[in-house]
Amino acid sequence: MIEPGNSTTSTSHTGIRAAGNGGQHLVGGDTAPLTLGIEEEFLLVDARTLRVVPAAPLVLATAAGLPHELHPEGTRYQVEIATPIADSAVTLRAELATLRRSLGAAAHAHGCRLLAAPSPILAMEGPLHLTDDEPRQREQHRRFGALTDTLVSCGRHIHIGTLDVDTAVAVSNRVRPWLPTLIALAANSPFWGGRDTGHSSWRAMAWAGWPSAGLPPHYTSTAHFRRSVQTLLGSGAALDTKMVYWDLRPSGHWPTLEIRAPDMSSDIDSAILQAELARALVATALREIAEHLPDPPVRDDVLRLARWRAAHDGLEGFGLDPYSGTELPAADLAEALFDRVAPELAAAGDLDHAAKTLAGLLRDGSGAHRQRVAYARRQDLMDVLRLVADDTEDV
Repeated sequence: MIEPGNSTTSTSHTGIRAAGNGGQHLVGGDTAPLTLGIEEEFLLVDARTLRVVPAAPLVLATAAGLPHELHPEGTRYQVEIATPIADSAVTLRAELATLRRSLGAAAHAHGCRLLAAPSPILAMEGPLHLTDDEPRQREQHRRFGALTDTLVSCGRHIHIGTLDVDTAVAVSNRVRPWLPTLIALAANSPFWGGRDTGHSSWRAMAWAGWPSAGLPPHYTSTAHFRRSVQTLLGSGAALDTKMVYWDLRPSGHWPTLEIRAPDMSSDIDSAILQAELARALVATALREIAEHLPDPPVRDDVLRLARWRAAHDGLEGFGLDPYSGTELPAADLAEALFDRVAPELAAAGDLDHAAKTLAGLLRDGSGAHRQRVAYARRQDLMDVLRLVADDTEDV
């Protein structure tokens, strides 16, 4: 059941090392909470036609006096915000809202709007405009060809810290089974290039085409993780460590575990829900490791199918239980995830917000469902674009 309440659990952090001030754990009163950070990628669209435009250099130049958390992305159609490190979801929401407003104002100054859409809803016109990192991107295009077309897509990357690499690897194995449920909750890309793809998260499917993307391995050790990265590099599947595109990975730049699977959500509260659930999943994993609880086995073939089913059905259809492979309503899997991490949500002060937001999603539907409802009224993709643009600016 999804209902706010109080839940407290006490546990030690024995055996878990973390960077910074010792063990970072949400449960119990002796240690600091796990920190949160979010990177969000946005499309820039013409304010009148709502077609993507390569205006990122102009928009970012206008935003140059704004916080340094504004960045270019893989193409000139995209911009990115990165929040400062936050200890609470309340602080994270405020930072996210401020950055969305700041970047939105810079976009409006150039006749553009921000679009928290994971993919171009209308068909793109003309050649692909990459960023100014030309030598690297020329090599990327030479090696991967048409796969580079999928660079015009936007995800949300959630960073949970502080964790050293050893801890992040161990935690990754326990968070990994729930990646499909996070994908279903955030599904927001049913339309791509002017048509309905038949999937709720087409971005998850398109991005998984990269040989260095998709589900990460189940690691037997930190050395196994490092060998997996080196295999990507040595095989030519990745130019460098920046191209380790797995849905979940120890960050290459920060002492965090980075969750990259979810679509961009247009509304800000769904973004915060993803961060709350991600942090609670990490905290739950840390507690289980500290208590020497076994890591339940998950078959790779089942998890791969669960990922596809989540991307196909979203929140409104069915998914696969990651442990048994049993077909279940996606809403039941979302509630199972919530119940699993509810003690950690409560300890972090996130339970009420997470319960309210999840209940709203289950009642009103995912972003993908809402887009399809908007389209069904007049069979007009402009209605979808206006819905997403308005939601993006409603902070």
